[in-house]
Amino acid sequence: MKPKIFIDGEHGTTGLQIRVRMADRPDVELLSIPEAERRNAAMREDLLNSADIAILCLPDDASKQAVSMLEGNNSVRIIDTSTAHRIAPGWAYGFAEMDNAQPEKIRAARLVANPGCYPTGAIGLIRPLRQAGILPENHPITVNAVSGYTGGGKQMIAQMEDANNPEHIASPHFLYGLPLKHKHVGEMQAHGLLARTPIFSPSVGRFPQGMIVQVPLHLEDLADGATLESIHAALTAHYAGQSIVEVVPLSTSAAMPRVDAVELAGQDTIKLFVFGSAGGDQVNLVALLDNLGKGASGAAVQNMDLMLSA
Repeated sequence: MKPKIFIDGEHGTTGLQIRVRMADRPDVELLSIPEAERRNAAMREDLLNSADIAILCLPDDASKQAVSMLEGNNSVRIIDTSTAHRIAPGWAYGFAEMDNAQPEKIRAARLVANPGCYPTGAIGLIRPLRQAGILPENHPITVNAVSGYTGGGKQMIAQMEDANNPEHIASPHFLYGLPLKHKHVGEMQAHGLLARTPIFSPSVGRFPQGMIVQVPLHLEDLADGATLESIHAALTAHYAGQSIVEVVPLSTSAAMPRVDAVELAGQDTIKLFVFGSAGGDQVNLVALLDNLGKGASGAAVQNMDLMLSA
């Protein structure tokens, strides 16, 4: 019998992208709720409890409500794409490449929290250096990032694309999260293995999908002997043997005139770069990904496949 998958919130941005990825999958049965019935609580609860895996593509409060609808039903496994459970006890963090043990944790878990798009890039850069002993846990980390506007969901898509929208955003690029209290910060700190809260400065560009995440570092503040080359080697060793995260060779990075935020749009992979000058005293670590790919829907489908392989 095919495993039954219910996407709760399938008509939202992330849910629609998951449906596209699964449209031609003969190995699963998709349970669906008509858009006109998406607020039908009884139908929704029935579908949630009928699934083998429920993928929650909902705001935080609605995700918590969906989880409560499944209390006492341990046969339904959950992938939550909201921020509600990313550092919650009992939830596996759904970044399979984060370390060697993570795929098995996801495979065996009943509850999986899909990572945020920004944290995927930041943690992907930071955690390997923490585990290699290069980056001190109390280092004052700064994360600067720009995302495609689809990361803001249907409301922001309408604001960016519809000039007649009363809340239309005409800017080609804007900063937000100005009070430095963005909801992704705790996730970055916890899974980045950081003792200090990172400073996170997110922004949005006038392009639908894509993302650049930057973590600049002074080498003198890292472990003794840290160099551009040793940092690159640590990242390369950390991600050896998998096909999702690519650490770009230093020679390729050195020859690049620019990094294009939309290069990986429509893909479910990540590229990591180490920029700087040989013998210099600074590096800029850069992650490139699709905010709706490995940053959201692509990761959810990847996690689902790991869970189905248990």
